[in-house]
Amino acid sequence: MPEKSYSDRFTRRGLLSAAGLAGAGIALPRRGVAAESTKPDPAITEVQDWQRQLGEGVDKRAYGSPSKFEQHVVRRNVPWLTAAPESAANFTPLHALEGIITPSGLCFERHHSGIAEIDPQKHRLMINGLVDKSLVFTMDDIRRMPRSSRICFLECAANTGMEWRGAQLNGCQFTHGMIHNVMYTGVPLKALLDEAGLRPNAKWLMLEGGDAAGMNRSLPIEKALTDVMLAFAMNGEALRPEQGYPLRAVIPGWEGNLWVKWLRRIEVGDKPWAAREESARYTDLLADGRARQYTFIMDAKSVVTNPSPQAPLRYRGRNVLSGFAWSGRGTVRRVDVSLDGGRNWKSAQLEAPVLDKSMTRFYLDFEWNGEELLVQSRAMDSSGYVQPTKNELRKIRGVNSVYHNNGIQTWLVRGNGEAENVELG
Repeated sequence: MPEKSYSDRFTRRGLLSAAGLAGAGIALPRRGVAAESTKPDPAITEVQDWQRQLGEGVDKRAYGSPSKFEQHVVRRNVPWLTAAPESAANFTPLHALEGIITPSGLCFERHHSGIAEIDPQKHRLMINGLVDKSLVFTMDDIRRMPRSSRICFLECAANTGMEWRGAQLNGCQFTHGMIHNVMYTGVPLKALLDEAGLRPNAKWLMLEGGDAAGMNRSLPIEKALTDVMLAFAMNGEALRPEQGYPLRAVIPGWEGNLWVKWLRRIEVGDKPWAAREESARYTDLLADGRARQYTFIMDAKSVVTNPSPQAPLRYRGRNVLSGFAWSGRGTVRRVDVSLDGGRNWKSAQLEAPVLDKSMTRFYLDFEWNGEELLVQSRAMDSSGYVQPTKNELRKIRGVNSVYHNNGIQTWLVRGNGEAENVELG
């Protein structure tokens, strides 16, 4: 690694960062993992307080919750991003997770009119339009149909959207946290459409939610008949209310705004419903005034979660770099990591399982002696797509969009271990 500072190669963050995200001063012990001790450590040699009395019995926590020492691991929002929390988003704490499954209580939220609390006994799903017969399903009807489960990611199209014009938010929870990866259980949408019978001119579906916004999105029939699921469970239990209980659409690999929650109606038509739906907002505005519309697929993307601004380096010597990679086009085939801002790259270890349209965990063991680092990751998927730099994206798409930003993220790790969101010049 070069000995000089990297400070002349990056630009600082341009807007407010969430308070208290970066750590204070960090002590750096000498190399190695286990601490060498010249005197007894009372934490191991003496009886601790929790060993002196009985703990709570099995009837005290009927629904389990994390340890009180993990209360800081929560979804967080950025209040100034939207006018009201009912039409806002919060963010998954990616830096605090292990493996590839996002716990249900930490999956990010995005609402257009707040959380709908729906009695499943009163909920109905209607299929109408260009079908042989209009049908109405109860939740009991849906649960009696052949079901399947799959692990896949859901990413909001606006994930990383604040970074188009430069480094803004200081923490991977806020730059990349509008994503989660869970096991969904439900029934294939194709099974319900087959029961209704599609007419020959059926080309598009309109998915409508049961929330106060009547949230609706257009979906091409080809995708609907391929791998779309109507899910009633996630991670082995019923959907959470904020995730669309009792029924939501699961559209693997495609942008999250199509995954309509509290799903109540599917209308089959011969064209998209753009004239009367909100999806006109979900376009990529280009520098020349044109707009990319219906850019459904989420391209290959990755982020280093440790180290990062919310997860600083605390020890010299042996360390493990970790992060996530994903692609809506298939599986992640390779992730390269750079510690010097893209000058040199090393292939990271991909942790099994590596699944189609799922987040993949990657690791890189490295030694740190206190020098400054410029940490990046670059994903490649099974289609051959290679994650671009932010500048490569901007040359093609400009900086007017807030959607589909999959550019390579850079963290500056300083000599005290603290990390910051930066842009390379």
